[in-house]
Amino acid sequence: MEIRVLRYFLTVVREESITKAAEVLHITQPTLSRQLAQLEEETGVKLFDRGTRKIRLTNEGILLRRRAEEILQLVDKTEKELVEQEEQVEGRITIGCGEIASVQLLSKLIQSFRQKYPLVTFDIFTATADLVKEQMDKGLLDLGLLLEPIEMGKYDFIRLNMKEKWVVLMLPDDPLAEKEAVTADDLAKLPLILPRRMQVQSELASWFGDYYKNLNVLFTSNLSTNSAVMVSQGLAYSLVIEGAVPFWDSSKIASRPLYPSLTATSVLAWKREQPFSLAATKMIEYAKNFLDNAF
Repeated sequence: MEIRVLRYFLTVVREESITKAAEVLHITQPTLSRQLAQLEEETGVKLFDRGTRKIRLTNEGILLRRRAEEILQLVDKTEKELVEQEEQVEGRITIGCGEIASVQLLSKLIQSFRQKYPLVTFDIFTATADLVKEQMDKGLLDLGLLLEPIEMGKYDFIRLNMKEKWVVLMLPDDPLAEKEAVTADDLAKLPLILPRRMQVQSELASWFGDYYKNLNVLFTSNLSTNSAVMVSQGLAYSLVIEGAVPFWDSSKIASRPLYPSLTATSVLAWKREQPFSLAATKMIEYAKNFLDNAF
């Protein structure tokens, strides 16, 4: 399966027409049709449902599109990194992170790093920890800002001296907003939104204790912003890492810490024994010293 043919395939998917795709690719329509037929023969599956007006993907075609996008993203990233292996440090560093408070520390790290290496740029990918790790494992992300625990056999990391605090989101005029902190007893019978990750739910289960098995869990959510929308509509109370909450409109969403307090530690991690571009290698070296002296 050639990279060139995968690019042809994705162009046809995007244009929904072999004729239009051939024009974009500057090749003849018969040539493109032959390449696609060979791709189907090579994979042993039908990739397209060829309608009268638009080409649509089969289920197998949808899977190939997803994998082809990942493969080409990795190929493009590798080509850029090979070009960047020069004495002058430049290029792009990709970093994955969630909506956590230590992003503020990451911004200070990037600001300081760019004073030394001004030609380096960054791509910030915001997602859940599971998706960030998946992208790191595929080589699509250089670094990940994650919450502990982390697989020590799989990743190297720098532990950040910054605690991530758990809070409850509510409407500003809610009775709980009058309290300085919220207990498990306060939340026991209320409709709740919990994080989607089972590992995180286990931590909350320990905090709730005996209350946990009888909780009224209305939703689970993988990022706090969408759960905040549900809260703003009066549907439920959401338990989240405080993260970006201080930057939200306090007239629409209020937050209160848990009591007893529940915190987590974040780390800047990268996949062990993975080759990196010169820019990413310099970033890791720089981060080790910067973060050790950040506080």
